[in-house]
Amino acid sequence: MSRHTHSDPPSMPHTGEQPHERLARALSLSGTPGQAYVERRRIPLAIADAAGMRFDPDWNGRPAVLIGMHDREARLVSVHGRYLETLRGQDKMFTIGAGGGVASTGAGWHGEPLILVEGIFDALSLAACGWDCVATIGRWAPWLPEVCASRTVWLAFDANAPGEDEVANYMQHLPRSATRRLLPPSHCKDWNTALLKRGQAAMARWLRESIQARDTTAR
Repeated sequence: MSRHTHSDPPSMPHTGEQPHERLARALSLSGTPGQAYVERRRIPLAIADAAGMRFDPDWNGRPAVLIGMHDREARLVSVHGRYLETLRGQDKMFTIGAGGGVASTGAGWHGEPLILVEGIFDALSLAACGWDCVATIGRWAPWLPEVCASRTVWLAFDANAPGEDEVANYMQHLPRSATRRLLPPSHCKDWNTALLKRGQAAMARWLRESIQARDTTAR
């Protein structure tokens, strides 16, 4: 897929630590700056904990919340970090690992309906509304076409030009799936923005009505 050009280091620079080592020594969110960060984004602590999110005060030099990315067999292949603060010129995120995995909430790709989003905070926002999903973190997992085959796949990528490019790519690379577009509410570029601007109840209603309306139309 042309857009997925990330080249993540296989291990932590300078220390050589592997993804499983870094995730194992990361801290539970509770009581850390990571808790304040996720709650500032209106993600309940219990939802972030259930997804396996952790806090690292020194993720390649800066505090970050971490999430594991797993392959089809649920093996940890990468760890993705979202920095708590970003100054001009700094990266918002940093990922290490071999790639080929996704981050999930709830049942992930096993769930019905199968929903794909881009960012982990999009996934957590949907989880806060009761919907399981898969976050690609902008990376391609080569096993996705097989697990998506003969299923309806909701493409809930961002409501902007890169998001539409992502939708087009996935429609092309999931030829054996029934793909449907799922957009956040108007004037919201992504699902975490929608959660912040509209609140949990309104977003949950939007998701329920959007998916039910398309299901009814498809019959």
